[in-house]
This record gives sequence, structure tokens and C-alpha cells, in this order.
Amino acid sequence: MTPVISSFATVLFQGDSITDCGRDRANDSNLGSGYPAMVAAWFAARQPAARVTFINRGISGNRAKDLEARWQQDCIALKPDVVSVLIGINDTWRRFDSNDPTPVAAFEQSYRAIAGRVRNELGATLVILEPFVLPVPADRVAWRDDLDPKIQAARRVAADFGAVYVPLDGMFARAAAQRDAAFWAGDGVHPSPAGHALIAQAWLEAVGAA
Repeated sequence: MTPVISSFATVLFQGDSITDCGRDRANDSNLGSGYPAMVAAWFAARQPAARVTFINRGISGNRAKDLEARWQQDCIALKPDVVSVLIGINDTWRRFDSNDPTPVAAFEQSYRAIAGRVRNELGATLVILEPFVLPVPADRVAWRDDLDPKIQAARRVAADFGAVYVPLDGMFARAAAQRDAAFWAGDGVHPSPAGHALIAQAWLEAVGAA
């Protein structure tokens, strides 16, 4: 495939705590300790002549509507060439821990709003990472009823906007068949270092930079 990332591109990672992963909000060069940092490190090692800027604007606890609310400041104003989004698990989680559900239609509407702005205002490449959950602890199994329709919504948005799509839910299910789910994400949501590495590898492969 034709590589998505040019030699002088700016790549923006957006999402919730999985993307945030302890990043230093006062230092744009600090990408946290998760998959964005791993992507940047592997990319630099493989393509040392490139001068790509990687930025992380993930915020722990965010839902799709939160991304939509801060999209001007935390996406459009940064003028990225590639926008990577992983969002959706908190749209499910808040139903179960706070009785504050996000209807699928509202989730998809917010996703379409941010995707539309990426296309119409930036002309940037959009990379959509599928939200996922693993069945650990056991109560996460019940989350599938809420999350699965949101995964389908993310797929529709990716198809309609010509995004690069990274199917993380299936990838983690496959990984959990090889080693127990808790190895990849102890609470079913937040990846271990190995889980973040899986995401980073899948991301690089999807954009033709593996």
C-alpha cells in the first residue's frame, strides 16, 4: 500500500485514557507511555530520515461528544496531516458505572461530526481505531450489548469517510485466544504494555509504515 505518512507530516493521536496514557499536557513532545509513544519510536527507528511530528491529545474519560466539543482546539487548530482516533469505550462504560448511557445514534453523530471536520477543514487522512473490550473481569461480558453497536457505528463512519480502519476488537479477541485476556488488559479496557504494543503494531501496519 501507499504509505499514509509523508516525511514532514504531523500525526495527531486523539481519544480517551488508552491514548492519553499519562502524557504530560505541558509538553507536546511527551506522548505518554502507551501506543502513541510506541508508534513514534518504531516509526523513527524504521524511517530515521523522516521528520514526522507526533502529538498526543488523548484525555482520560473522554467520550465521543467530548472530542466533538474540543475538536477545534485539539485538532483543527493543530493542522495535522494524519488524525488517529480511538474512542468509544467510555460511551459504554458510563452506562454501567454511572447510569449515563450514550445512545448509538448520538455516538455516531459525534463521530461523523469530527470525521467531517477532518475531511472538510483539514483534508487530512483519518485513522479510526475500533473500540474494544476484553471479558475480564466477568462483568465486562455484559458490556458487549452496548459496545458492539458502537463498533458497527465506527465501521460505518470509517467506510463513509474513507478512513484507514484498525479492527482492534477482533485483534484483541484473537490475542486473548493465545494468552489470557488479563495479560493484554487487566481490567478488560486499559492495555498492558504488551497490549499497547499490539495496538502500535496494528496501527503501523494499517498506515503502511510497518
